[in-house]
Amino acid sequence: MTGEMLLRSYRTMVLIRRFEEAVADCFAEGLVVGTAHFCIGQEASATGTVEALRPDDMVTSNHRGHGHFLAKGADPGRLMAELFGRETGYARGRGGSQHVADFSIGFLGSHGITAGMIPVATGAALSQKLLGTGRVVVAFFGDGATGQGAFHEAVNIGSAWDLPIIYLCENNLYAMSTSVDQSFRVTSVADRACAYGIPGVSVDGNDVEAVHEAVTEAAERARGGAGPTLIEARTYRYCGHSKSDECLYRTDEEEACWLERDPLIIASERLIGRGAADWAALDTIETEVADEVAEAVRFARESAEPDPATVTEGVFAEFDVT
Repeated sequence: MTGEMLLRSYRTMVLIRRFEEAVADCFAEGLVVGTAHFCIGQEASATGTVEALRPDDMVTSNHRGHGHFLAKGADPGRLMAELFGRETGYARGRGGSQHVADFSIGFLGSHGITAGMIPVATGAALSQKLLGTGRVVVAFFGDGATGQGAFHEAVNIGSAWDLPIIYLCENNLYAMSTSVDQSFRVTSVADRACAYGIPGVSVDGNDVEAVHEAVTEAAERARGGAGPTLIEARTYRYCGHSKSDECLYRTDEEEACWLERDPLIIASERLIGRGAADWAALDTIETEVADEVAEAVRFARESAEPDPATVTEGVFAEFDVT
């Protein structure tokens, strides 16, 4: 990555981190209800992936999708408004944290069902191949999703039909509270790729450049008609699975070890070491992002709630419950 690309990626990662922290604060204030699954600590995998794609390429996400959406170019204000359940949100306040999309920027949607969007991404890749668009699709999912039948079926189809798709597993070591040590007999998710006759690559998911390099190569392969790649980005979520998870199944030593590999620290030290930025420039980014996130919260607070009269708009079927 050039210095400009790395600096741009650093800003994106800071935006994702500060946005998620702001959402957590809003939960504490009772401004956001339900639940949310934060990607704090996993910013490099989303950012490095999208930085390696063309603007017209597509991605699908999962329940932990705010970072993927922001990296793809989502408006923080509209995303925050959706979490607040406001009319100005991406789904007019109806989708919440786990169900947002914006086809105009190639974000095909997130999903609350584990592995639910992997077949959708595979279908999108099939359409791009048939239409000859040259676009690539990336399916983001976690390690837990690789235990679902939908994962295996989709990857098998993607491989058999040489579809232009990248299956990107963000392996944060836990499916809810279940460790990968209890879930896998293989040492890496990427090892499963050989069963489908496609490349499997395991990278440091906290190193934005390592992710960028792997996705760049996979995208070139997919665009050239050689089919999918399974990429495992090894990373870690600093918070619990969801808002109610206290992480009692993890040790303090494990968490401390991963904090030393913070994606923002790795990127900032690399920028300084290469002379691509100084600490004053990074402080400026922090200030700008803080203002942007504060404006997103203000926008959400002041946005109108949906009109109850519109409750049946945008649904596939209506039922008379009288």
